[in-house]
Order: sequence, then C-alpha cells, then structure tokens
Amino acid sequence: MKKILQLSICLITTIGLAQSRTLPIDTVITTQHNATINGATFSYTAQTGTQPVWDENAKPIASLHYTYYTRNNIKDRAARPLLISFNGGPGSGSVWMHLAYTGPRILKIDDEGYPVQPYGVNENPFSVLDIADIVYVNPANTGYSRTIPESGDEVDRKKFFGINADITYLAEWLNTFVTRNNRWSSPKYLIGESYGGPRVMGLSLELQNKQWMYLNGVILVSPADYKILRNEGPVAEAINLPYFTAAAWHHKALPAELQGKDLLDILPESEDYTINTLIPALAKGGFISDQEKTTIAKKMSYYSGLETKDIIDQNLSVPTSFFWKNLLKEKGGYTVGRLDSRYLGMDKQLLGMRPDYNSELTSWLHSFTPAINYYLQEELKFKTDVKYNMFGPVHPWDNSDENTRESLRQAMAQNPYLNVMVQSGYYDGATTYFNAKYLMWQVDPSGRMKDRFSFKGYRSGHMMYLRREDLKTANDDIRDFIEKTMTNGKSAKY
Repeated sequence: MKKILQLSICLITTIGLAQSRTLPIDTVITTQHNATINGATFSYTAQTGTQPVWDENAKPIASLHYTYYTRNNIKDRAARPLLISFNGGPGSGSVWMHLAYTGPRILKIDDEGYPVQPYGVNENPFSVLDIADIVYVNPANTGYSRTIPESGDEVDRKKFFGINADITYLAEWLNTFVTRNNRWSSPKYLIGESYGGPRVMGLSLELQNKQWMYLNGVILVSPADYKILRNEGPVAEAINLPYFTAAAWHHKALPAELQGKDLLDILPESEDYTINTLIPALAKGGFISDQEKTTIAKKMSYYSGLETKDIIDQNLSVPTSFFWKNLLKEKGGYTVGRLDSRYLGMDKQLLGMRPDYNSELTSWLHSFTPAINYYLQEELKFKTDVKYNMFGPVHPWDNSDENTRESLRQAMAQNPYLNVMVQSGYYDGATTYFNAKYLMWQVDPSGRMKDRFSFKGYRSGHMMYLRREDLKTANDDIRDFIEKTMTNGKSAKY
C-alpha cells in the first residue's frame, strides 16, 4: 500500500506541474468509493494508472492506461470473477462500455441514450461490480495509452497496429496485470465490443496457448465479423435484410401487415427469408431470371421499407449506406444512424447513396468526451495534460491473416469451461444482429459445442446499453452468464 501511495504522489507532482504532455510509464492512483448496485450498498476501490508493455528484451515499448475496480471486503478474492473489458475501433479508447455499461459510473443521458447537459456521470445501479471485479484496458495510442516513443521512425508499428499484433502484445500485458494483482486463481472473462469482438476471440486462444491463462467465458458485444464485413458474395450481401426489417419497423416504414405485429414476431420471418430464399437467389448472380429478380425485389421491399425499383436497380444487393440515406427520404427526409438507426440526421440534400455524417456517433461524442475527461481527472484523481484519445492514431491497420473465429473454436475445444455469449442490438446497422448470429453459428461447424453459446438481442443499437431498459437487461444477462459458468469445483473434462 505504501508503494502505491508513493507512486500516486509522484504522478500528481509530475503531471500537476504540466511541464510536459507525457505520463509515467508505470504508475497508479488509488481512490475509494461507495455504490448501490442491484439493491446492495458496498464500498469499492478504483485504481487507474499505466502499466508497461515489455518487449522480448524486457524493455518497455508502450505504456497502457487502465482502470481497475475491486469490491472491498471480499473474503476470498481468488474465487471472485475478473471481467477484462475492451472496446474496438480498432483505435477506440476503452470508454464506451466503461462509462455507459458495466462500470460503477455512467453517463448523464436520458432514458433512450441521448445527451443531457450539463454533461457528467451518475451512479450505475445495474453494474456487474457486485459480482465481478472489472478492468478496462486502453490499447496502444487509445485513451491515455501511448507507444514508446509516442511517434517517429523508432516506433515499430508492426508490434501494435494489426489484428494479430494487437492480440499478441495485449496477451503479454494481461499476463503482467494478472500477476501483479494476484488474479491467477480467479475465474476470468473477456468482454469485447465491435472490433473488440474479434480481439477477444483471438485473445481466448492466445492467452491459453501462449500465456497458459484459461478463461470461463467470452462475451461478444455487437461483434464485428470480418469474414463477412470485408468480403462480397451472397451471404455478405443478403445478411443485412433482417436488420433492415428491424430499423424500418422502428420508424414505422413497413407495410401495415408487418407494422401491426411486434418486432420479435416479424424478425423470424425476415431471417427465414434471408437464409432460405434470398441467399440462394443472390447465388445465381446475373443468371437469375427477370421474373425471379422482380419477385425477390418485391419481397425485399416488403421486409425493408425500400422501393422495389431501387432494389432492382442495385441487383438485389442493397448497401447499408443506401438504406441509412433513403429509408425515410419520403418520410421527413431524415437519414438514420449507422451504429444505432433510432437516431436521425439531416443531410444537405435528399438525393444520394450515403448520409453526410453518422448521426448517432455525433450524438454519443457529445456526452462521452466531456464525461470521461471529467471522471478520470476529478473523481479518479488522474491529473494530466495528456489528451484522452477517444479515437487514436493506429492506422494503417494490418487485417491480414484474420482467423479469430477458428481461434475461438480451438480455445473452446481445448477448454471445456469456456462459454460464449453474444449481445446485439436489433437497430445496429454496422455490425448487425443477424451477422452476429451468423458468426456464432459458424464458429463451430460440427455443432458439438452449440450448447455453450447463447445469443441476447435488445431493442436498441450498437451500444444497446445506452437505452436504460437495455442497460438493466444486458447487465443482468452478463450477471446470469457469469453465475452459470462458474464451475464450483467441477472438473474441466468432457
């Protein structure tokens, strides 16, 4: 404890003088707090600081900023779960889930997730800190994390800025973190949002095979599936239709027959049509008959709210950007959001193939940016002139040899304890809920591990937790997932 206090004083002294815009590479600030979560009031400790990334010669090549929450007065810390949280991007700071989902403090926003001034934070009554300790990790160049040196030819970007490099160095960093904090005996869970999905899928095997660290669970929040997102073909082109159905239903843009039903009653229809009719039709490419093409386009219009002619003109392959731009063209002239299609935007002109801007992300940055800067500096006492990178300089990013689906399958096959939960918002147009289902189906082609997967859907978007009703439900789902995957002395065997 004395060492921590000394480091804390050093940080405040060094940074408080504002003589340079740099951080110590290895330091921590510790503060004490109280929370009422899930009806229980308790105290907790927050540690926020930096920890080095070591190279093969034991020299620091980066310093990652993190925030670590532990519930106080726990008799058996080794038996308490540890939840390790990442956001995505790549290049995004670990801010979104930290200050809006699982952490003990959340944004001041309205019940649907829209910004409210004055900006700030409130208590999160639904956080999972009651049952698990949580660490939020900022990868290199995100948040307050930086490479060493920060820029220049001396930085070996190949060690950080690519999907496989990212997985490799983060696994090493986690080894150090778990060792320093004496968490080797704890049940461990990874949670990753968006690009954080493939990140934690890859980490599940990297931690297991290179760090000998075994997990109880992986939680994929609105996961990106690069086998689909960066490829063409019938599946990639068809799989967005159920999302179109959901977003159009929200905006009352579907035919009355569908609009009169509940969302969860119509989505199975759209999913079934996508799998059994649309994908086979698109597989025919230019050799589909005119009659079938027209029939398919009319049905797509029925399930999407788009005009039949527009669908035919695009050879049945409708880009999501076209949907965002044109769904409401004749219904107020608004665009709909990419990451959350409940949000509306206003473009310079009605005609076009894509919106001028992402209305939902603009809205979110209104509240997240001031909140994280205030929270870290004023409530967690991490005083610095260093800029918090909501989105950091990590590009060009190397996406080659992406094989995280197979990494997750191998990790699950080798570790009978490992379970997976997928969480998605129905109105997410970037990493759609049906793509997330498809990803889940494709991880294990044998189907022998399908009972270790679960899917949870919510009536919101990419960050489904911004909507208060879903914030509660989604945290409860994590809580249930952790409780069900605690082994309670059961042997790890088939």
